[in-house]
Amino acid sequence: MAKIKTPMTQAIRVLKQHKVKFVPMPYKYEDKGGTKVSARELGVDEFQVIKTLVMEDDQGHPLIVLMHGSCEVSLKHLARQLKVKQISPCAREKADRLTGYQTGGISPFGTKQELPVYVEESILGLEKICINGGKRGLLVEIEPQALVTILNPTSVSVAI
Repeated sequence: MAKIKTPMTQAIRVLKQHKVKFVPMPYKYEDKGGTKVSARELGVDEFQVIKTLVMEDDQGHPLIVLMHGSCEVSLKHLARQLKVKQISPCAREKADRLTGYQTGGISPFGTKQELPVYVEESILGLEKICINGGKRGLLVEIEPQALVTILNPTSVSVAI
């Protein structure tokens, strides 16, 4: 079997810099296909595919939420846990500008601007997760502990 040539994205550089073991998982990207497509293409449970969501509070302060692919974020519960009035998704252009990645390929690792990261607590209990490697059509399989080591995220319970 041929060795997969991994694109050298900023996210991959950060994983290597922290000596995190990862398995590159390239797949055929479909615009607006989301985690449903990546899970299907890679033959993994969508619950294990973690989406990186760029959001902002009512003051316009950006943040990242890591959520199971098969779940949604309760914006009301998140706002309550962060003690802010409101949380909403960032506009595509703003998310791309803040992270240095393209929507559909946003990774929480190696973002252009350092953003606070919140992780759905049940993600940390999984054995392995698949998360964006910094490019559309590229996930990396890692242990959830790598999120804690590199990102130092705050655990939240906001899945619906």
